[in-house]
Amino acid sequence: MIVKEEFLSRLRKIFDLNLYEAKVWTALLARGVSTAGELSSISGVPRSRTYDILESLERKGFIVMKLGKPIKFVALKPEEVIERVKRNLIREAHEKSKRLEQLKGEDVLEELRNLFEQGIKYVEPSELSGSLRGRQNLYNHLDMMIRSAEKSIVIVTTKDGLNRKLESLLPSLEKAKKRGVKIRIAAPITAKNKNIAKEFSKVAEVRNTESLRARFCIVDGEQLMFMLMDDQTIHPNYDIGVWINTEFFAQALEQLFDVAWQKFKPIKK
Repeated sequence: MIVKEEFLSRLRKIFDLNLYEAKVWTALLARGVSTAGELSSISGVPRSRTYDILESLERKGFIVMKLGKPIKFVALKPEEVIERVKRNLIREAHEKSKRLEQLKGEDVLEELRNLFEQGIKYVEPSELSGSLRGRQNLYNHLDMMIRSAEKSIVIVTTKDGLNRKLESLLPSLEKAKKRGVKIRIAAPITAKNKNIAKEFSKVAEVRNTESLRARFCIVDGEQLMFMLMDDQTIHPNYDIGVWINTEFFAQALEQLFDVAWQKFKPIKK
């Protein structure tokens, strides 16, 4: 059986499988019912690894083991596999979330906090910087910055970036507004994102930058995060951002933004 590498690669990403798991699963799908030895021959996976792989696929809900001699394995309908994988992911996410929530009341969190606070005393502010890869990582860090804001938040983004930030950042921006944080958002406003801009205007002052294309965020005139890539041409997985904790540079950029802000057109709520 020949399965294209591109197809196997897609399966691995979608279902979070390793290469051997993807090969054995597709081999079993093609056979319906088969033994470990047959699947090893068909898939090209070493026989010594095939049983482990089949056990892993069974635990994940991809296949069913049929008792007897020899032991055989039964493929499930792809639709059923999707439902099982979804249920497993939801259950695992719920369990992990519950465990993390429980940490808030345990000594482990206090010890971790003490380690961080003691270590941070010896770090120069200029060293508190880093690069982030992948759009989800960028948004996670932006969300963290917003949650830590005490005075001000400046967000400059693109027309598509405004749409994406609604779901990712709006809840934290709403909480920031309740804390009394001043929030300003600048982005090109078009017919496609006009309603999104109006949603943001409930928690921030939003203005239209028209043709300006930029992507950065400033929090409290201290933290700065700017994106290096054009979001219209780069795949989300390869998006890159740089975060810096630098009062000097952040305030300088915010002063330049203040000048440009006066020229941007306010949107009607």
